[in-house]
Amino acid sequence: MSAAKQVIVVGAGIIGASIAWHLAKAGAKVTVVADSSAGGVATPNSFAWINASWGNPEPYFRLRTRSMVEWTRLAQDLPGVPLAWCGGLCWDLPPAELEAYASRHSSWGYGIERVDRAGAARIEPNLAELPEFALHVPGEGVAEPVAATQALLADAERRGARVMAGTAVTALVQANGRVSGVDTSGGRIAADEVVIAAGAGAPAIAATAGIDLPIKTPPGLIVHSRPYEKLLNGLVIGDRLHMRQTAEGRIIAGSDFGGADPGMDAEATARELFAAMKGVLRGADGLELDFHTVGYRPTPIDGFPIIGRAEGVSGLYVAVMHSGITLAPAVGLFATREILDGAREPLLEPYGLGRFAQQLPSVYCV
Repeated sequence: MSAAKQVIVVGAGIIGASIAWHLAKAGAKVTVVADSSAGGVATPNSFAWINASWGNPEPYFRLRTRSMVEWTRLAQDLPGVPLAWCGGLCWDLPPAELEAYASRHSSWGYGIERVDRAGAARIEPNLAELPEFALHVPGEGVAEPVAATQALLADAERRGARVMAGTAVTALVQANGRVSGVDTSGGRIAADEVVIAAGAGAPAIAATAGIDLPIKTPPGLIVHSRPYEKLLNGLVIGDRLHMRQTAEGRIIAGSDFGGADPGMDAEATARELFAAMKGVLRGADGLELDFHTVGYRPTPIDGFPIIGRAEGVSGLYVAVMHSGITLAPAVGLFATREILDGAREPLLEPYGLGRFAQQLPSVYCV
């Protein structure tokens, strides 16, 4: 019987945690190395919307819907994962564009319901501002990002993984064209394969092996209320605000699903955003701002994930993307199969790093 493969996962956000958990479950010897605490950097600042919505070509839609299915599988395998299929009420496009979106995605099998003002009021009775026309997707949901990440890492540890939080990776170690480990602030660690799942920190790590990861990191500000009585039933994706209520009762909001632009004065932006949020909710007189977060979203320049082995460098796998909350279960499953068995999932074919050599045009997606 061959020895278990030794894999280093760089990054402790939701993507790194999912890959580490799936690898450990499959029998690999896993070491997670992250300069942050468990939960990563971008993940705690996520709106955490699980969806296959908006602006996506069909291949990416198929990957996202597969990952929604994998969320259900993951929650069955790991009951501590905080997952809720609460549904999403959306009207952040003009009516004609909403209808075009609904027609297209419905033809692909997405469960979209068209609702009028009365229907929206039944779904979210505490909204003070209601649209004349909206779309409701009952099958969308949320996973509380930090708690989900911590649950994955904790179970990975129970399966034998080692988690080295607060440890910076300073370079990839190479020998004869192959990555054989990492240099860290705590010394060198050897491995059969290294996975870069470090979000906004991924390009600097990859660059130590001469690999360019074309990623931008736009900021997003999200406000968090103090815990409050239940006002929202699900996700609200409105024309001015995106909101949801967390499992602990906090109402969080951004001006889009990734947060608001913090501008020059994040404190002022947070106060304005929170005031706008209170203004669109009934029964929110006692709602108080607790804190805001500013996250930097790791977004490949064409908007789509980078998932797969780096061409020309053996022993290195890359998994960097926006929409990590939606994609984490599928990416963890598919990456594990590819790392351990060499089997590339067909749904991942468009998302290798090599596509950037072809200078593909930028396409907006979420």
